[in-house]
Amino acid sequence: MATGEEWAAWAAAPAPIAHEGEPGVRAMPPMLRRRLGQLGKMALDVAYTALGGRTGVPTVFCSRHGETARAIALLDDLAGGVPLSPTAFGMSVHNANAGLFSIARGDRANHIALAAGSGTLEHAVIEACGLLADGEPAVLLVAADCPLPCVFAPFADRAEQPHAFAWLIAAEGGERLSLHWAAAEADEEHGGLPGTLDVLRFHAGGAAQLERTAGRQRWRWRRDG
Repeated sequence: MATGEEWAAWAAAPAPIAHEGEPGVRAMPPMLRRRLGQLGKMALDVAYTALGGRTGVPTVFCSRHGETARAIALLDDLAGGVPLSPTAFGMSVHNANAGLFSIARGDRANHIALAAGSGTLEHAVIEACGLLADGEPAVLLVAADCPLPCVFAPFADRAEQPHAFAWLIAAEGGERLSLHWAAAEADEEHGGLPGTLDVLRFHAGGAAQLERTAGRQRWRWRRDG
């Protein structure tokens, strides 16, 4: 799914997203693009699309799990006595894709990478709003995640699905969303959509509001017009 119409159709009747396939990220130079895995290609493809030729926009990259598959592969090599790849190690850290995006575009704007459990997207929005409050006219938020490696299956609280989206957030103009939160007595229930997909379904489907519990917080998204 790539177009707004396709995502709107999915939001009306969510179905599991296939794990195969990845975008081409044609805007990135090939020598840098070849370093990317599926997560990085999804994240940077939507980031390029959202920014176009615009530079100087701070970015907030968020992912609950990040490049976990790369990290597991490195640990397997370490356990097997195989020399570690410096490139694989460099691309396994949480801010690797944000850094590569900055290098590829020659853009020295501030970038942040964060993970905050099942409430990762909400915390990324708060971070973006903090940058706006400090005077930035716009902030790019990029959310992306992939399924976890099989070794983590016993610990997964929901079935992760490959997806990415980018929001160019400004203090004024365009669609208006609000986000409120309060402490919750219990954490979220297991199962259901991953948090970022749950919010994307709300956004793409045109619902008036979404309430969900994550990270012992009750989050309420509302469309304000």
